[in-house]
Amino acid sequence: MSAASVPESPPSELWSDLLSCLELRAPDGEATPPAFEGRNQRLKYHRLFGGQLLAQFTRAASLTCPDKAVKSLHVLFPRAGGSEEPVRYEVERHHEGRAFTTLTIIARQSRGIVATASVSLHAAEDGPDHQTTGPVPSVPGAEHRTDLELIPWETRTTTDLDSPEPGAPELELWMRTPEVDAALAPALTAYATDLTLIGTALRPVEGVSQRDSGTAFASAVTSHTLWFHRPFRTDGWLLLRQHSPILAHGRCFGRGDVLTTDGALVASYAQEALLRFQG
Repeated sequence: MSAASVPESPPSELWSDLLSCLELRAPDGEATPPAFEGRNQRLKYHRLFGGQLLAQFTRAASLTCPDKAVKSLHVLFPRAGGSEEPVRYEVERHHEGRAFTTLTIIARQSRGIVATASVSLHAAEDGPDHQTTGPVPSVPGAEHRTDLELIPWETRTTTDLDSPEPGAPELELWMRTPEVDAALAPALTAYATDLTLIGTALRPVEGVSQRDSGTAFASAVTSHTLWFHRPFRTDGWLLLRQHSPILAHGRCFGRGDVLTTDGALVASYAQEALLRFQG
């Protein structure tokens, strides 16, 4: 990741491509859910980006239960998905009440299951509102714009995950999408949370950065969990505040919070990944 200057607006082709991937539809010959089909991003490599699957899982759950909001989802990635064919999302309802709904969603291709999600949804309720979080700093200036290849919107950070110099396993990443329907905020945020936790875990390792994937180390996300706490939008600035407390036994673990500029905690997430060093 470099802090090179990037345009004020994200590449429209990448942004439009991602939005198109979130337009799930019933598979041919099937009139209604319990199944959806989603096309894949047009990326340079053949493997599916896990963030795409997270975003599409979130959309599949929201479309299945439009009267409730996604509260949490826990995703496992048993095998890599391929970009050459669409992903089929098969939904199974386990419980549907007035307040909560519980689903399992399977993401499948011809090669087999590529990911599974356990999802909980919740209807809005009134009640006390309290949180305990650290203060939110000001958004970094435009000189800290950062080009993250798979993120088609503006991001800023004062931390360079491409640097081989060791540092604390922490990252504060600011992001802001173009104007977009608030209903897509959970899916777009889920997409973004998959990209930088491994790089955050690598920061204490001297001489190695996320750029060394495939040479100094091999990595693959094995599980990812998200919790959504409040309604929010992504076309205002959001802070992704991350920390990786452990890297051991060929795995790394990281977690993060998503906060608005006024300090509201809107989402949290955690990820475990395989991380094997060469030689």
